[in-house]
Amino acid sequence: MEKSIAIELKNICKYFPGKVMANKNVNLTLYKGEILSLLGENGSGKTTLMNIISGIYAPDEGQIFINGEEAVIRSPKDAFNYKIGMIHQHFKLVDVFTAAENIVLGVNEGKHFNIKDVNTRVREIAERYGFDIDPKKKIYNMSVSEKQTVEIIKVLYRGADILILDEPTAVLTPQEIEKLFAILRKMREDGKSIIIITHKLNEVLAISDRVSILRKGEYIGTVETKKTTQKELTEMMVGQKIDLKIERVKTDFDKPLLEIRNLCITSDNGSLAVKDASFYIRGGEILGVAGIAGCGQKELCEAIAGLRKIESGLIMHKGENLIGLPPKEIIAKGVSMSFIPEDRLGMGLCPSFSITDNMMLKTYGDGKGPFVDRKSARERAKSLIGKLEIVTPSTETSVRKLSGGNVQKVLVGREIEAGPNVIITAYPVRGLDINSSYVIYDILNEQKKKGTGILFIGEDLDVMLALCDKIMVICHGKIMGIVHAEKTTKEELGLMMTGSLDLTEEKKDKNYGIAKDSNLTEEEWKEQERKEGNDGE
Repeated sequence: MEKSIAIELKNICKYFPGKVMANKNVNLTLYKGEILSLLGENGSGKTTLMNIISGIYAPDEGQIFINGEEAVIRSPKDAFNYKIGMIHQHFKLVDVFTAAENIVLGVNEGKHFNIKDVNTRVREIAERYGFDIDPKKKIYNMSVSEKQTVEIIKVLYRGADILILDEPTAVLTPQEIEKLFAILRKMREDGKSIIIITHKLNEVLAISDRVSILRKGEYIGTVETKKTTQKELTEMMVGQKIDLKIERVKTDFDKPLLEIRNLCITSDNGSLAVKDASFYIRGGEILGVAGIAGCGQKELCEAIAGLRKIESGLIMHKGENLIGLPPKEIIAKGVSMSFIPEDRLGMGLCPSFSITDNMMLKTYGDGKGPFVDRKSARERAKSLIGKLEIVTPSTETSVRKLSGGNVQKVLVGREIEAGPNVIITAYPVRGLDINSSYVIYDILNEQKKKGTGILFIGEDLDVMLALCDKIMVICHGKIMGIVHAEKTTKEELGLMMTGSLDLTEEKKDKNYGIAKDSNLTEEEWKEQERKEGNDGE
């Protein structure tokens, strides 16, 4: 039986100022009742192409056909008229509104809304596909997965038959991902057509029917998911064979560089974001931090980096408390720290500055004369562009004109280039394609070999289990436990992330590979070491 085509793109081209080609002669077909994954390296034009379908951009050349008829999409309103809805990675919700109020925001049905009727309709949609949502709940009280649910129901409320999801699993736990996939499968059974942009190849193979690949703005091909592998998809993305294995480097270093004791940190709204956190950052070790977004990871890394006020607790190095000391004095005491923040443009880089100028942000004050040394900064920028394969017209291009993944490469590269002995990094590969991600993993391992201590806040548990030595799990600001990566599972981490498993309570009954850096008493450490038959490290 021949499948019906929901949307077809023919020879789509999109150019940006400076003769930057985002899409060139792209042909793509999405069938009714299928899930299509869209893969490609950073800067390959995936998001641009989806923004064209959803009406954010207009194509410079080419045609779009919806249900066999040519369509003209010049705005998101046009896209909605064609029953197309896009769920963006960064949610577009009003925090002080309820779920139902956000869902009807911008909907014009030619009449006043009765919020009770809206609540009823939202519940009907939720029950139909298996969503768990309270229409009356305020957005600011919701978890990340609940906010995503609101975004999905928002486009379904408008009658969308074609849904585009941009990195939908980026900040979800394994349990939440499985729940989302179950819902997407129900939508597929209901005849919905779904496009997913993601970099997680294991999820591509788990959820999609077909996979389309873009490379450098051009369409490479489409394959059936059941007939392909992660390795084949990666080779199609990058155009060459690469090794997909993440190495966990073994080192001889083990000295604590920083000891965090009973740290309490407040959030921007004044509530306690991190409660009584105690752990070590050791040289030659990668300590992963896992947790649902908004559970205190951001506040924790900002506090250790000296960018957020600490209510109580200590950050110790060789018996001295570093809290309150200026950066130069901390460096003089032997701690050279690099911080890769979650907000790469708002906190890590100056968007309007060029790559060269952003390279100078940490070193411009080191010169002896009144003038900054742009020549050496430009050479460092060129080296970084070559090493990390940053897609940019030149070193003088402002970073706001780069794709999200290439912006991340500039930030990570600059911080690593500074030669730190402590690295605090929050989601360093967020938005990066698989090839670029492995480059970053290799760089972190290189730093680890040098004895650098790394605090790695991540979202992909498969990566954390493969890359990190230990994993610390946070739930609502509380450390639920620190475990050896080799002795735990994704399921256990997911339970800890949701608060269902607290190793500070469970540790006496089961061996979950608890690390010695957990909040254990000396007696408990000795008992654990006796059970494990080693030194607990």
